[in-house]
Amino acid sequence: MTRKNTTMTATAATMLLASLLGGCGGGSSATAATTPTTTVADTEDSALKFNASSYTTVNVTVDGVAMKVRQYRIVYVAKPVKMASTQLTLGGSTTTLSDPYAYQTIIVSVPEASVDDQKTALLFAVNNSGWWTSAVSTTITEGKAFVSTSNTDHIGAALKAGYVVVNVGTRSRGARAEDGRWVGKAPAPVVDAKAAIRYLRLNDSLMPGSAERIVMNGTSGGGDLTAAVASSGNHADYVPFLEAIGAAGITGSGTTLSSTIKDDVFAAVAYCPINNLGNADAGYEFEYSAVRSDSNTAALGGVAYSAGLQPAASTAIAAAFPTYLDGLGLKRTDGSLLTSANIREETASLLKEEIARQIAQGTAVPQLGENFVTSRATIANNWLTLSGSGTSATIAGLDYAKFVAYAATNQTLKTVVAFDAVAVTGNKDATTGVWRNSGETNLFGNEYYAYQNFTDWSWTNNQVAGDGSGVDDTGLTWSAHLASSGNTLATQLKLINPVAYLTGSGANPAPYWYVRHGMVDRDTAFSMQTLLYHAIRNNSAVKEVSFKYPYLVGHSGNYDVQEAFTWIKGRLAANP
Repeated sequence: MTRKNTTMTATAATMLLASLLGGCGGGSSATAATTPTTTVADTEDSALKFNASSYTTVNVTVDGVAMKVRQYRIVYVAKPVKMASTQLTLGGSTTTLSDPYAYQTIIVSVPEASVDDQKTALLFAVNNSGWWTSAVSTTITEGKAFVSTSNTDHIGAALKAGYVVVNVGTRSRGARAEDGRWVGKAPAPVVDAKAAIRYLRLNDSLMPGSAERIVMNGTSGGGDLTAAVASSGNHADYVPFLEAIGAAGITGSGTTLSSTIKDDVFAAVAYCPINNLGNADAGYEFEYSAVRSDSNTAALGGVAYSAGLQPAASTAIAAAFPTYLDGLGLKRTDGSLLTSANIREETASLLKEEIARQIAQGTAVPQLGENFVTSRATIANNWLTLSGSGTSATIAGLDYAKFVAYAATNQTLKTVVAFDAVAVTGNKDATTGVWRNSGETNLFGNEYYAYQNFTDWSWTNNQVAGDGSGVDDTGLTWSAHLASSGNTLATQLKLINPVAYLTGSGANPAPYWYVRHGMVDRDTAFSMQTLLYHAIRNNSAVKEVSFKYPYLVGHSGNYDVQEAFTWIKGRLAANP
């Protein structure tokens, strides 16, 4: 769907959190300028000057044709955090980090034909699957063959178009400093991505490509990192955190911090963004609580959950979502309010649009009683009714409740709790007795604890004594905890939430958005993606948002490269 739309000042709590996360900044509260000004570069900016001669040449082929690519590896901040050699990665396994600064490094790959092109776009690619910390890496390696016409080769498409490819490393959940501190806590990944953008802006006149034409790209956790950065461009909230790591364009100190460089982007290409984490569990259970059962809910680590435990928790958690959604005041395309009473209807209408597109393209969409076939399951269609057949078929009816049950049958649902999962509902490895980081709980809290519960239900029901989280350890109810002096959780939740900045003030969001979430993707709720879509299109600074629920696609990204890059090319052409 393509539609055209008709501050927080940094607090003492934010500065405290900055000192914890960055390990370099800290201090008292600061008022940060949201509008960049021109000033003489400070010492840190001088140290971040781009060296055009410091590159290696990589030989690749694109569509069978040889291409030379200049490749630069750059630490993009002046005060990078030195990391431990052993790091946690996706799934909780460990890896050895060969470069202690790989989480704050970019790899810039420039096709030789674009070396002198100051206008070409920058494809700014982030990773962070599952919101896990991400060392910089690139697939643009010696001898690699790319196919620009493939629907799954976005790097090949970018190189063919002459774009500069920027692969970005960021700290995030699981990141540990050399001295043992957990330094990937929110908002570290967003801050690091913004710092990388600021490096590109600082050196725009010295580097190929235009930092005014940055197109961010990411999937899953990286999809929301894309959305969080693209929604919050130039906002003052981030300035103390940027100062703590020596990001470009921050001047002053203490209460006089200001920004001289922008960190907004031109476009966001976000696949299945795991977004709005503070409300994601409530949204997930609002979507799935009616179909929750012990049999369709994943059990982790061989744990046999108590009968009925997770369905009961699901019902309790779901109750919080209507109040949140109804309080946003978002409007649908017809001008009516988007509410908990009609968001399922709105999602259904988006699904119908996608199915209608598929029918028009000749896709054999099954009739009632025929089978939907995915890579995971073959399931009879009991939710979609068509009138007619072939490309002349029309949608006679879509039973949304049965569709949700179909999605839950196609792939087992996430545990309850899906996102704030640590220390609750028996989410413990049966063999080791260790509480599993299956959700994003370890993205929050301070650097001295591995995790902190970040939602009301999980905080209240925390089952682990001594973890520094929950009523059991603190004696504080959820509301008292959020209101307590020096608490930083509310700030952490806001600074990684694109909806907070799209519906707030003081930011310069990307004007162009391309967002996709697969029709059988149960990794976050459809309602959360429909909400995000409307938050984007409700922002007056957004010129266009293309949003779809791609037909029978699961949790993945960069599967529609030709469509996405045609869209990118069109937006760039309209803004020469």
